[in-house]
Amino acid sequence: MTDQAVAAAVARRFFGRQRELKALRADIERTGLDTLTGRKAPRARVLLVAGKPGSGRSALAEELADGLTDRYPDGVFRARLTEPGGDPVPTARVAQELLAALGVAEPPGAAEDELTELVRRAFTGRRAVLILDDAVDAEQADPLIPDDPDTLVVGVSRGPLTGIPDVRPCTLGGLDAKSAIELLTAFTGSVRITVDPQAAETLVEECGGMPAAVVLAGGWLAARPKASVADLAKQLRGLTGDPLTRTFLLAHEALPATAARILRFLSLAPLGRADAHTASALAGCSVSAAATTLADFAALGLVSAADDGQYEVPGHLVPLLRAQLEERDRPAEVQLAQARMLERTVRLLQSCRAVTEPEGSAARRKLAGLPRALRFPNRAAGADWLRSRQPVLLASARLAVADGELDTLARRLIASFVRALAAHRGAEAAAPELYGLHRLVLDVAERRGLHRERAAALLNLADLDARTGRTKDALLRYRLALDAGRAANDPYAIGRAMESVGGSYQELGDWQRAGDWYGRALAQRLARDERADQARLYGRLGAVQTYAGRYGEALRNWRAAAAGYRRLDDLPGHARALSEAARVQEYAGRPEESLRTCEEAVEWARRARDTRLQAALQLRLADTLDRLGDPAAAGLHRAAAERLLESRAAACEIRSGFEKD
Repeated sequence: MTDQAVAAAVARRFFGRQRELKALRADIERTGLDTLTGRKAPRARVLLVAGKPGSGRSALAEELADGLTDRYPDGVFRARLTEPGGDPVPTARVAQELLAALGVAEPPGAAEDELTELVRRAFTGRRAVLILDDAVDAEQADPLIPDDPDTLVVGVSRGPLTGIPDVRPCTLGGLDAKSAIELLTAFTGSVRITVDPQAAETLVEECGGMPAAVVLAGGWLAARPKASVADLAKQLRGLTGDPLTRTFLLAHEALPATAARILRFLSLAPLGRADAHTASALAGCSVSAAATTLADFAALGLVSAADDGQYEVPGHLVPLLRAQLEERDRPAEVQLAQARMLERTVRLLQSCRAVTEPEGSAARRKLAGLPRALRFPNRAAGADWLRSRQPVLLASARLAVADGELDTLARRLIASFVRALAAHRGAEAAAPELYGLHRLVLDVAERRGLHRERAAALLNLADLDARTGRTKDALLRYRLALDAGRAANDPYAIGRAMESVGGSYQELGDWQRAGDWYGRALAQRLARDERADQARLYGRLGAVQTYAGRYGEALRNWRAAAAGYRRLDDLPGHARALSEAARVQEYAGRPEESLRTCEEAVEWARRARDTRLQAALQLRLADTLDRLGDPAAAGLHRAAAERLLESRAAACEIRSGFEKD
């Protein structure tokens, strides 16, 4: 078995902690305060595993959850509440990750309270386990605790979560000597342990029984078959600091200089996760060399390997690595490594999007010129990569913006990410992620005084607000976008913002202001001779004037829209505008004129060969004839509409059959 296989096998095994597991399982059954008072438990039972980083607290929570699959058949859900560097993760972001795992769609731009409510509601009726890993405090964890008593919550924290009622704590110290030696033996084999059992006991004592320290010691010994256990114990005894720090320093010093540098730079990886591409970019080495080095680190217990080609730096090692990075590497080198990592990510995202383009397109030709390591063989491979890397990519964008010194790369990264998401998932499905990315663009634009980018970000955010029913929020952002567009002297942003402000007032039922803003947008389009936009705005003006009961103005605008579409040779648009003019005439009490206009619209729809539109207009014509007292003619038009729809359905069936053949 290779060293990497040994490390993977050890990672899957669990050592010791049987007393703690038994106590935690007993706590699940123990009567709570609510039950003692005669009330049904209103919330999920909460267990707490408390201990220092590196004490195996997360592993214990996972082992507990794995043993409860029969009692909680709806699965185990996990959320990490602390970044690898020690910063707390915002509760809203934790809720978003849980909703994604639960398969629940979130409204773009939803507030924290709304997101946590969705999480709690999603767990209703589920017999599931929720692991809240590395919680900072009760305020961070409490909003995520489901209200369903059939759900079990296992919290992991440094200390007590004071403020959450009826928590069952389990505080961890070091492993017992027997279990710690078993963990060490899994790396070294039994021979070196059995020949000097006293030295093995001394070594695990020097490690304080901390599983993380024992793993590093085991990896050090596994890489040095001729070194004795007593030698390692002696070296550890000569160092100062806590057990984890001493074993880490020993492991770090034992690495070749190049490998030690790569290891330090892994602390810059978003979420502490890196694949061969990330490590290669950070270190400035080849992808193959980075892949080999990462596998070596896994064998030494310095990183853990996942099934998707990513490696994760344990959270308890990240602060130690960053301390070494600050001490040994110049700030310019660190910034250059971050820039290389972002640039590599941009190229991968561009490749991921390009693979969705048709064969022979410019994007595909550009893709063919990239190195093989940066190319995806097909669309499915690109989609799989994007899905598995999405949390890391989002974290990359956040870190790039927060850095403040790499704004150009941050903007390129976000733009490439937005395009890749839209290409693979569609803008509608990716809306929650896009909302967060547009907010990051806005942060950079405001910091750098980039008015054009600020206007674009505000427009994108406002569109998502409007789509999710937050019309007043959208209106505020559209007006801010108008100011930014004017500051940038950007006619597109100005016109788009004015029209969108009108749309927001229309949604709010304020027809007067909606018409005023549509008029301003129309004046700008007329000045710039933008004819397609003119036709559309004439139609929007006609619509709000119809709602306001100003039928004369509405009819003039709909006729202007119809004329505009006709000049553009847009026959379906011309027919639709005429049909709306006919509707206004009917509202105004002029049914004969409405009938003639509607007949004209039907004729233009026929010329446009738009069967569905022609059928819809003939049905409207039939309704008008009914109101005029001519049921026979109305029946003829209805029959004609039915024949059109039947012929269209038959044509669709024939095309479908050809596609299957």
